[in-house]
Amino acid sequence: MTDRKSLWDSAGKAGLVLGLISIAYTLLSWLTGKMGADGVGMAFLVGALNVVLWLAKFVGCILVMRALMKRFVASEPGADNSDSFRFGVATSLLSALLFSAFILAFYSFIAPDAITDTMDTLLQNPSIASEGKEAIEAIVPKMPVIMFFSQLSYCFLFGLALSAILSRRIPSRNPFEDGADEQ
Repeated sequence: MTDRKSLWDSAGKAGLVLGLISIAYTLLSWLTGKMGADGVGMAFLVGALNVVLWLAKFVGCILVMRALMKRFVASEPGADNSDSFRFGVATSLLSALLFSAFILAFYSFIAPDAITDTMDTLLQNPSIASEGKEAIEAIVPKMPVIMFFSQLSYCFLFGLALSAILSRRIPSRNPFEDGADEQ
C-alpha cells in the first residue's frame, strides 16, 4: 500500500504529461485545419492528417499511461494492482482537469470563432426549424463551458476504464511464485 502523498505527487506529474499530449494534439489539429481551408484536395489531405494525428494521440496516450503506471509501480516497492489502479484514476482525473481547462480557455479566448463558424454552418441547414435555430443561437455562448464538462467527463471516464484494464497486469503477476513456497 502506497501513501497518498506519493501517489498524488506521481499522478500529478503523469497527468501533466498526458494532458500536454492532448493539448498538443488539439493545437496541431487546429493549425492543420487552418491550412486546409484553401481547397477541396487540401481539405482531404488535412482531414486524413487529422485522422492520423488522432490515432497517434489515442494509441500514444494508452502506451504512455501504461508506461507511467509501470514506472509508478516500480518506484513503490509495496505497490499492488489496486495501487496501480488508484494511480491511474488519479492520473486520469488530473489529466482530464488540465485538458478540459485548456479546452475552456481555447474556445473562450484563442479560437472562439471555431464554435461560431460551426454553428453558422449548422444554421445554414434548411431543414432546421426556426425554434431549432433559436435554440442553437442560445447555446453558442455556453459552448465553451459545455465543452469543458463534456471533455472532463469523457477524458476521466476513458482514463478510468483504461486504468481498470491496465492495472490488472501492472504489476505483473506470476501465478507460480506463491505456490512454489507451499509445496
